[in-house]
Amino acid sequence: MTHTHLKDKTIIVTGANSGIGYEAAKVLSDRGARVILAVRNEQKGKEAANLIERENKEAKAEVMKLDLADLQSVRDFADSFSKRYSQLDILINNAGVMVPPYQKTQDGFELQFGSNHLGHFALTGLLLPTLKKTPDSRVVTLSSLAHKGAVIDFDNLQGENGYKPMKFYGQSKLANLLFAKELDERFKQHKLPSMSIACHPGITVTNLFKLGQKDAPRFLKKLSELFLQKADMGALPTLYAATNDQLQGGEYIGPDGKGNRKGYPAIETPAASVYNHETMKRLWDVSESLTEVTYDFS
Repeated sequence: MTHTHLKDKTIIVTGANSGIGYEAAKVLSDRGARVILAVRNEQKGKEAANLIERENKEAKAEVMKLDLADLQSVRDFADSFSKRYSQLDILINNAGVMVPPYQKTQDGFELQFGSNHLGHFALTGLLLPTLKKTPDSRVVTLSSLAHKGAVIDFDNLQGENGYKPMKFYGQSKLANLLFAKELDERFKQHKLPSMSIACHPGITVTNLFKLGQKDAPRFLKKLSELFLQKADMGALPTLYAATNDQLQGGEYIGPDGKGNRKGYPAIETPAASVYNHETMKRLWDVSESLTEVTYDFS
């Protein structure tokens, strides 16, 4: 598997203080990249950065505050990033919330759609000027097996007419997948040298593995580790999507094992009906109007 050399590359990983985001940030900084850990909890972010730097004296890991459930925080992050850096080689839209009780973001969006999709949509749009001027930049967005069978319910995006945690998680992860594909098509349409790729980790033991709000009992975690893969394996599709030279943009990367639940990264084909162009365009327009972030591809 061929990989881009990452020395002098600048990479943002959202939600990089634990799980897949942390594992990806660690490998990327080991390869010589400057990695920005974009995290909601700066204390946990600093602990993660210290850990990365302790294991590798050469590592360049930096922490910046980003709360995807607050568009003002997303704007502030993009603003301070673009003041400090003139290039952005790879943006990894990794952070996610999974099946919380019904909650709203700072801006009144349902928490999962708001953080997982709209927060990343706004972030990518606000960072677009820097992505555009960085040759061969790429955006990697994490979806999930949960996108299968999900729909974008445009009449109930914010869960005000009924909310089921798993259904809304699926909707947010389908939105991630459709956004990644549509973004790539728009890059190509405007002949920009950037690409967008989607990926998913299969089923991974991370801190998302919670029952309700409580951590799963230890025996369940132990049991699950037999069937699921650890976070460092779960991070492989992300790393492949971020660094593999053979990718053209628009791909969907996931584990190659049975049911795509675990294994080594490979290009995966989503169900035939997933990329519905009308839905993709409508989701894009709705996302621009909800976030008030307009993409300028020119």
